[in-house]
Amino acid sequence: MKQALYLVGFVAAGFTGLDFAFGYEAAYAISYGAIALMAVAISLTFLWLYVQRTTPLALGMSFSWAGAASVMGWWWLYNAFDRPGAMDESGVLFLFVALYFVGAIMHFAVILKSLDLPRPLFVLPILASLLLSAAIHLAG
Repeated sequence: MKQALYLVGFVAAGFTGLDFAFGYEAAYAISYGAIALMAVAISLTFLWLYVQRTTPLALGMSFSWAGAASVMGWWWLYNAFDRPGAMDESGVLFLFVALYFVGAIMHFAVILKSLDLPRPLFVLPILASLLLSAAIHLAG
């Protein structure tokens, strides 16, 4: 745990240094692009683990990381290419959000199963997050 926290500090310092050296936009673009690309690699790794049948959690992890990669990659490229009109209000983004969402749903199902809770309860955190998000949107 201590090593992980040191690593967080080291990486944060690196990106902060990038910000100071080249400005916020460059630091944002480089860090966001790097994590989107790493998310693709992680998703493919979990997909491979699922195919190898090494862990039952691998498919949910693959969906989650693929969704993360897609959503982050979308916004990274949207900004990198100066907000192209073809990406404005494109429904393709919702496909990527759906992929991410399904990964989260699969995670909640596994979490509740591991806690020996009734299966239908896995919808509660999903509904709660949708309702809270809608409330925040309406309040803004």
